[in-house]
Amino acid sequence: MAKKPDSNPRIAENKKAAFNYFFEERHEAGMVLHGWEVKALRSGKAQLTDGYVLIKDGELFLIGCQINPLKTASTHVSPDAARIKKLLMHKDEIRRLIGKVEQKGYTLVPLKLYWKEGRAKCEIALAKGKAEHDKRDTIKEREGKREVERAMKSRHR
Repeated sequence: MAKKPDSNPRIAENKKAAFNYFFEERHEAGMVLHGWEVKALRSGKAQLTDGYVLIKDGELFLIGCQINPLKTASTHVSPDAARIKKLLMHKDEIRRLIGKVEQKGYTLVPLKLYWKEGRAKCEIALAKGKAEHDKRDTIKEREGKREVERAMKSRHR
C-alpha cells in the first residue's frame, strides 16, 4: 500500500531571518529527533525565530529551536522544549560550510522545517548579516510594493 503524501509539508518558517540576513547558499539537513518531538512536529508545535546553527567538532547542531511537547506526552519521558538537535549532512558539505563560516561575517541560520518523504528536514542558509541601512531599504521596498498593489487594485475596480 502506497503512503499518502503529507497534506502540509511545511512545519515552521523563520520569516525574521530574511529581514536580518542576506542568504548566500541554502542547504537541506536531516534532524535527529526523539519520538515526542516528531509527534509535536506533526501537530505543528515548532518555532524557529530565535534558532541558529552551531558547528562543534565537525558536526552541526540546531540551537534555539522550540518544539513544544504535546499534553499527551508519555509520563516516563521528560520533554525539553529547547533541546539541542543534531543536524545531519554529508561530511564534505559540512567541511565546506565550516570553511565559509570561518570567514568574517558568515553564519548558518535555520530557515524552515518541513516534511520530505516522511522525514523532518531543516533548511539552513549560509547568511551574512544585514546592516541597519539595508534593513531600512527592505522596509521601504516592501512598502513601495504594497502601494503599487493598492493602486493596481483600486484601478481595476
